[in-house]
Amino acid sequence: MFPTPRSCAKLRVAIVAPSIAILGGQAVQAQRLLAAWARDPEIEAWLVPINPLPPRWLRVATRIKYLRTVVTQLVYWPLLLRELRGADVVHVFSASYWSFLLAPLPAILIARAMGRPVLLNYRSGEAPDHLQRSRLARTILAIVDQNIVPSAFLSDVFASFGIASRIIPNIVDRERFRFRLREPLRPRLISTRNFEPLYNVACALRTFQRVQAQYPGASLTLIGGGTQEASLRRIARELNLRAVVFAGRVAPDEIHHYYDDADIYIQTPTIDNMPSSVLEAFASGLPVVSTDAGGISAILTDGIMGFLAPLDDDVRMAECVIRFLEDPPLARRVALAAYSATAALTWDNVRNEWAAAYRGLAALSFAATPTQPA
Repeated sequence: MFPTPRSCAKLRVAIVAPSIAILGGQAVQAQRLLAAWARDPEIEAWLVPINPLPPRWLRVATRIKYLRTVVTQLVYWPLLLRELRGADVVHVFSASYWSFLLAPLPAILIARAMGRPVLLNYRSGEAPDHLQRSRLARTILAIVDQNIVPSAFLSDVFASFGIASRIIPNIVDRERFRFRLREPLRPRLISTRNFEPLYNVACALRTFQRVQAQYPGASLTLIGGGTQEASLRRIARELNLRAVVFAGRVAPDEIHHYYDDADIYIQTPTIDNMPSSVLEAFASGLPVVSTDAGGISAILTDGIMGFLAPLDDDVRMAECVIRFLEDPPLARRVALAAYSATAALTWDNVRNEWAAAYRGLAALSFAATPTQPA
């Protein structure tokens, strides 16, 4: 039988999430949480990676697509057994579809078998379709000890399926992403979404083509990587675009330099939730133009904190970018309003919400643990 969590001043939290080797929103937010807790006197947190590095003799197998999944699972389950037994609370990050089955589900099953309370931190903009399709996902979400989501969008999606949730927003680091107004505002665009279908970066390239037609000196920097990189490079050539830089994947500790060098942030996803990239652009002082996907409208008020365009609408996207360039006072007002909204998303404001969620679950767990005879 597994030992019960020890009661001590420091609450012990196992955070089950992607390591930064999987560069994306979940990994970035997990890294920020871990870095913040490392300085905290009340919470001790550690990462249990969903993508553990296998032993050296098995690493060659990770180069083969489906075999990589098998090897990862063979390493992941024993890792969970070792790492979760010392936790008072298990904080599980979650995406959707197959990722839900391969990463959060094993952690939830093992944590429950050990009697550890589970906080499921669901973060996928694909939630409406995922929950509609998967009875298993709906069942799991309904039986975990607490569901935490980063946006009102996801909270509403959960509620539509009768699943309770609590909102704790993503964290933005206003010390690293330093605010400055762009005066003059120049047509230097940046997008930091990975090259996968749901982010529709092709629409960003078409948007840039329209902007460059009016501003020949315009530039576009694309940060990211993914399965569509080759096709996006081909599209950039076919559109005869100039000054498009494919900068590749950039470490979270370095990406603020790219925001600082840009003047306008654009993104064109078809599916999204509460992207950290938009919050980082807000914190950096970049006016933002985005498609109105998923939960973006919950963090970006159209016309006040940036502009929203219909999905896959490069015409409207370009019109919004050009409007900023032609109306610098508007761009200034929008940048200031967006930056003001990030004050509620700093660690100082979010920290107590996470601590309260952890302590509430730990208290329930301790109360349910039978008292051992002397």
